[in-house]
Amino acid sequence: MRSPSSIHPGWKKQSSPKAGRVAPEGLVDLASAAPDKKRCSWITTQSDPAYVEYHDSEWGVPVHDDKKLFELLVFAGAQAELSWSALLSKREHYRAAFAGFDAEVVSKFDEAKISSLSADPEILQHEGKIRQIVDNAKCIVEVVQEFGSLDKFVWNFLSHKPIVNRYRTPQQVPIKSAKSDLMSRDLMKRGFRFVGPTIMYSFMQAAGMTNDHVLHCFRHQECIAISSPPSPSPSQEHKLPNESSAEKSPQS
Repeated sequence: MRSPSSIHPGWKKQSSPKAGRVAPEGLVDLASAAPDKKRCSWITTQSDPAYVEYHDSEWGVPVHDDKKLFELLVFAGAQAELSWSALLSKREHYRAAFAGFDAEVVSKFDEAKISSLSADPEILQHEGKIRQIVDNAKCIVEVVQEFGSLDKFVWNFLSHKPIVNRYRTPQQVPIKSAKSDLMSRDLMKRGFRFVGPTIMYSFMQAAGMTNDHVLHCFRHQECIAISSPPSPSPSQEHKLPNESSAEKSPQS
């Protein structure tokens, strides 16, 4: 849901692969729809209402549904072509095109289906990117066979507990972390594509694996209150490569 050159949905499409700041300078942090609530600065008075709603109800909330996690992984890698706001406006079309992000179904898409999707004007992704989504679906199927679910696999990198950061300004929010780097390296070893550490940090933010709402944003405390991921039983635990040596995400 974001380009390799950005780290959260406040960014628009970038022309350079270099990492940028979390949000453009000069943007106010209040949405006109509810000026009494302070928000992250990538929500502005000009933000689309659906974008504001996404910030207010989804971003930073822990996700444990495999289909939703697959969707977020696709969106995290799609921002090279589309902004997060644009992706949200096309979300229902993407869900229909990719079988509700059922990895088992998407993994079986044939060449005709891939060509059809690459020609879809609502998806706006080239054939190589569509093929990458299908290939990642195949990798997810293998992960599910090994770990039981995509949810158990990705959350195990964080010991099944979301990271709560305490950033005061958007400039403090990193574009990647030790955890996203660890996850990226493991996914690439498993054959996943377009899963660099910056993309994976975007995925972590969207999936509520890290709470990067700044302190003054009203959603910072709300996301803490609702962050209660299920604790797996010992039999469900799976040790991941280098997990014990992973560092925590940068804190400020």
